[in-house]
Amino acid sequence: MKEKIQQVFKQADLAAYSIKQRITLRLAAGAFFLLIKLIGKTIKFESIGVENYEGIETEGKLPIICFWHNRIFLGTYFFRDHRIVVITSQSFDGEYIARFIRKFGYGAVRGSSTRGGVGAIIEMIRLMKNGLSTGFSIDGPKGPRYVAKAGACLLAKKTGNPILPFSIEAEKFWTIGTWDKLQIPKPFCRARGFYGAPIYVANDANDEELERKRQELQTKLDELVELGKQWRESIK
Repeated sequence: MKEKIQQVFKQADLAAYSIKQRITLRLAAGAFFLLIKLIGKTIKFESIGVENYEGIETEGKLPIICFWHNRIFLGTYFFRDHRIVVITSQSFDGEYIARFIRKFGYGAVRGSSTRGGVGAIIEMIRLMKNGLSTGFSIDGPKGPRYVAKAGACLLAKKTGNPILPFSIEAEKFWTIGTWDKLQIPKPFCRARGFYGAPIYVANDANDEELERKRQELQTKLDELVELGKQWRESIK
C-alpha cells in the first residue's frame, strides 16, 4: 500500500500521449500552477470555524473536505501541502489538472461521476484507511452548479471519517464564463475560509439516510456561501 500511496502523489507517465499532447499537458499544468501560486501568495487569508477542522483531528479522524467547484482556484492554494487526495477526471483535461495539483502537494485519483467513479471512490476508501485526508469539489466535474453529489457521503459511511463542509470567499474576484462560474481572486485582496460543522454518516446508513446526509451537506454549503457573501458585502 505504501507504493500505492506514493503513486497518487507522483506525476503520471505520459508515454500514452503524443509528443504534442505531452507538451500541451506540461505547459498547461505549469501555467496553472504558476498562476495560482503567484496570485495566492498575494492574498491575505483568514479563517472562521477552524475549530471544526481541529476537532476532527483531535478525535483521531480525517476530514473529507467538501466545497463548490467554482472555489477550486483559491481552495487549491489554501490547502496546499496538506497531502489531501482528490479525484480528477480521466479526460485529457483531468491529466493536466492532476499534474498541477500534485505540484501543490495533493494526491490525485483518476475518475469522475461519469467515468471510473466507483473505482475512484474505492481507491479513496483505501487511502483514507491508510491515513490520508480527502477532498471533493462536490458539484464537479460538470455540475449542475451548486448541487452536491453523494460521493463524499458514501466515503464517510465506508471510512467512519466525517465530511467537513468548506467554502472560501475572496473579497474581490473575476468570474469566468464556465459552467460553474469559476472565481479567480484579484491579487492583493483578502479572503476568508469558512469551516462548517462536521457531518458524520453511520456505517449502516441506507440509501434514504445517505440522501438525508447529502441534503444536509447541500444546506451547510449553501449557508457557508451566504456567510461569505455577507462578509464580502460588509467590507466594501
